[in-house]
Amino acid sequence: MSKLTISECFGPTVQGEGALIGKPTVFVRTGGCEYRCSWCDTLYAVLPEYKDEWRQMSTQEVFTEIQRLSPKPILVTLSGGNPAIQPLGDLIDLGHQHGYTFCMETQGSIARSYMRRLDYLTLSPKPPSSGMKTRWERLDGCFETEASVFLKVVVFDDADYAYAQHIHERYPTTPMYLQPGNATPPHVGAFDIEGVLSKTRWLIEKVTQDQWNEVTVLPQLHTLLWQNQRGM
Repeated sequence: MSKLTISECFGPTVQGEGALIGKPTVFVRTGGCEYRCSWCDTLYAVLPEYKDEWRQMSTQEVFTEIQRLSPKPILVTLSGGNPAIQPLGDLIDLGHQHGYTFCMETQGSIARSYMRRLDYLTLSPKPPSSGMKTRWERLDGCFETEASVFLKVVVFDDADYAYAQHIHERYPTTPMYLQPGNATPPHVGAFDIEGVLSKTRWLIEKVTQDQWNEVTVLPQLHTLLWQNQRGM
């Protein structure tokens, strides 16, 4: 089995955003990402200068850590970085054999065959404020799965909002979640809770005024509860 690059494993906690918000979960955060989003809040799992903190672990070692954190089967959230870089298929299969379920959160820049075996797949394509460019053919490929697929778009401004509308038009039957952006990720400064709440109110007003009734607006629950604290 291939080695996996792991930034951290933690939990149990609850999923903090998107369709599975509030659901108990253990996180497996992989190391490495081909994106460099301007507002990334997990640079320690993205930038190569943090490689010394990452661990090379076998599938069995990762699953043993999952079982240590939650001996009873639980939802396992595969996050990053970009977890799609990693060969996670064996971990998904092993976990399923023991009753665990799996969700992957990724920007949709890499389609992997093992995504078909996920229970849930959250695709979070990055809007203009991230500074990244969407490769639409790659995002399309991520929908070729048996998993329950959800879309999540972070919205900071009007351009991001328009991007989210375009995403919805392109994939109209996929449940979609809008999330106000956190303008103060850990490397920027202290968490601005009023700024996030204000952005949430702005986003709700946009959606209701436009009668965009097919989407769901949610904050990042974990940032409201624990601000930018790592491992929560």
